[in-house]
Amino acid sequence: MEFIQLKAKVRESVGNSPARALRRTGEIPAVVYGPGKDTVLLSVSTKELGDILKKSNVGQVILSLEIQNGGLHTRTAMIKELQIHPVSRKYLHVDFYEIAMDRKIKVKVPVVTRGIAKGIDFGGMLQVIQREIEVLCLPAGIPKTIEIDIAELNIGDSIHVRDIVLPEGVEIPADVNYTVVTVLATKVEEKVAEEEGEVVEETEAKEETE
Repeated sequence: MEFIQLKAKVRESVGNSPARALRRTGEIPAVVYGPGKDTVLLSVSTKELGDILKKSNVGQVILSLEIQNGGLHTRTAMIKELQIHPVSRKYLHVDFYEIAMDRKIKVKVPVVTRGIAKGIDFGGMLQVIQREIEVLCLPAGIPKTIEIDIAELNIGDSIHVRDIVLPEGVEIPADVNYTVVTVLATKVEEKVAEEEGEVVEETEAKEETE
C-alpha cells in the first residue's frame, strides 16, 4: 500500500475571514481527528491536494500527513469530507480522519459491472442504482473497485449488496442489503404488455357475452 505524503501546517485562527485569507495564499483550512484523538486545526496546499486527487479516489487515498508545528510529526489519515464550492469547484475545506493500519474502516468503493445482462436482448434496460458501496476492511486492503457479474440478469432481476462476492478481508457492514443493479422493462415493453392484457380482457369479455 502506497502512502502519499501531504504537508500540513497547524493553524490557530478560525472563522470565515481567516479562512478566506488562507485561501488567497493558496491554502485551505483543514482538520484532522480520530478515535481517542484531539482535533487539530490544519492548513494544506490547495495545489498539492489537487495533484493527489487527480490520481486517486478521494475516499480511498491513504495520506501520510506531515504536520509542521515547530517540529515535524506524521499522522496516517484518509479524507473524510472535502467541501467544494458549488459554482467555482474550488476546494473550501477538508476533514482528515486518522486511521490505524490494523483496524478496519468503512470506505466507499466504486461499482463496476462485467458482462451484458441477457435481459437487454429482450428489451430490458440495465439500471445501476448504487455507483458506490460501503465496505469494511483494513486500510491496506481497500479494493479499487467492486466488480459485479451481470450476465445472468433477466428483466426484473436484481443484485443486492449481500449477493456480491467480495475480495478476501472485505465485508459488508451488518444489517445492510440494498439493491445495487437491476434490469428494468422499458416503457415500450410495458406498453406492449398492457396492450396484450387489454386484448385478453376484451376477448374474455366477448366470450362471456356470447
